[in-house]
Amino acid sequence: MPDGSQIDYDGLIPNNVGLADDLRVRKALETWHPGYIDWWKSMGPEGFQDFPVYLRTAVGVGSDGWAKYGFVRMPEYRWGILLAPVVEGRTIPFGAHKGEPAWQEVPGEYRAMLRRLLVIQGDTEPASVEQQRHLGATAPSLYDMRNLFQVNVEEGRHLWAMVYLLQKYFGRDGREEADDLLRRRSGHEDTPRMLGAFNERTPDWLSFFMFTFFTDRDGKMQLAALAQSGFDPLSRTCRFMLTEEAHHMFVGETGVSRVLQRTAEAMKEAGIDDPYDIERVRALGVIDLPTIQKKANLHFSLTLDLFGNEISTNAANAFNAGLKGRYREDKIEDDHRLTASVYPVLRPRDGAIVNEDVPALSALNMRLRDDYVEDAAAGVVRWNRVLERAGTTFRITLPHVAFNRRIGEFSTIHTDTNGAILSTEEWHVRRESMLPSVGDNLFITSLMRASLQPGVYAGWIAPPRLGVDNMPGDFEYVRLEN
Repeated sequence: MPDGSQIDYDGLIPNNVGLADDLRVRKALETWHPGYIDWWKSMGPEGFQDFPVYLRTAVGVGSDGWAKYGFVRMPEYRWGILLAPVVEGRTIPFGAHKGEPAWQEVPGEYRAMLRRLLVIQGDTEPASVEQQRHLGATAPSLYDMRNLFQVNVEEGRHLWAMVYLLQKYFGRDGREEADDLLRRRSGHEDTPRMLGAFNERTPDWLSFFMFTFFTDRDGKMQLAALAQSGFDPLSRTCRFMLTEEAHHMFVGETGVSRVLQRTAEAMKEAGIDDPYDIERVRALGVIDLPTIQKKANLHFSLTLDLFGNEISTNAANAFNAGLKGRYREDKIEDDHRLTASVYPVLRPRDGAIVNEDVPALSALNMRLRDDYVEDAAAGVVRWNRVLERAGTTFRITLPHVAFNRRIGEFSTIHTDTNGAILSTEEWHVRRESMLPSVGDNLFITSLMRASLQPGVYAGWIAPPRLGVDNMPGDFEYVRLEN
């Protein structure tokens, strides 16, 4: 197997996995390629396929100098198969096979389980592109439009990463699964995407920023867990995907920060001290802070559902098999087998929410979710520094993990954002004080007007501190006139 240090850019599919010498897999991928391009043109960014965009493209897999920037039309982007370099002598770091040599081929007894993991991960990648395909038309700046398209093309490359593994290691079954990844559609009544959050609409740019902050952070956690896999090609694939995923979360975190900054600045300029004076704040053409909080409540709770049931036999089996580890498994100090360990799980009991110790193997989803909440909370702290510097006392908070849940222990109850259990009647009375109302969404939509002059930003969002690739503030990131 190639060591991953060299990338072949001469062929149709840039790669560092030796496709030139793997005729079977190369043919399968080249056969899949036209269908992918058709999908991209029909379900990718609508209305902007023919314009040059200043995008980064991977040219290496090391930590330094791994990408180059340049103008490219999106259908001509070089989507490639890129794996992190081989770690010589790598062993399986957890589960029943801990300490054995990492697998270079799929272990027969885990074939179905591994295929399922690849398909679920692969399905999220095109789903987010489909959810975001209309946003270019209302971009608040060319800078933001470019960032949207960068996220989109890299989600497309992540789809290629999973398709390669399916076609390389699963034969006809893998080819059928790869085709199905192009057949499903986000939100489609008959052929929806596999996970609920990826069937939700992304109707506006605040939703996009929240999605890339919260839901792409789930992607980070899942990829980090898969990067520990004893199946080495999957581990190497996810290690490189994490390099690209960091930008997606950056887009979300800085996007929300810029919305908060602009709102706080506008309030200060207008002499408005009360953030709950919503009509006056909205009259300034900015998004009021309580509505931003409600958007955060929504996207955080939707993302928590992606972690699945807190107690999961499937997660236990994947860990025990050595296929999917924990977040930063290599940094955890325990026996990495968990056969005699327990972990606290939050559960509703007799009208209260309590912690119960359960076998740690069964609580892996809960642990990964806890790691996610901690990671997301650190980002919220950075948002609040923006508000603090702007001189407002309002602070963004994360709602309780039981709030607005559809999957898991809390799917059968209602709570407020502090975790207090509500009756169904109380929930319906208070819902619009905690989640975006129809009116909130209509107001946000009213602000979504494209700003397409270089260096000009919509009035509801502040400019970024730095440009992409150190470009000047008036750089033309998308050339809308050919």
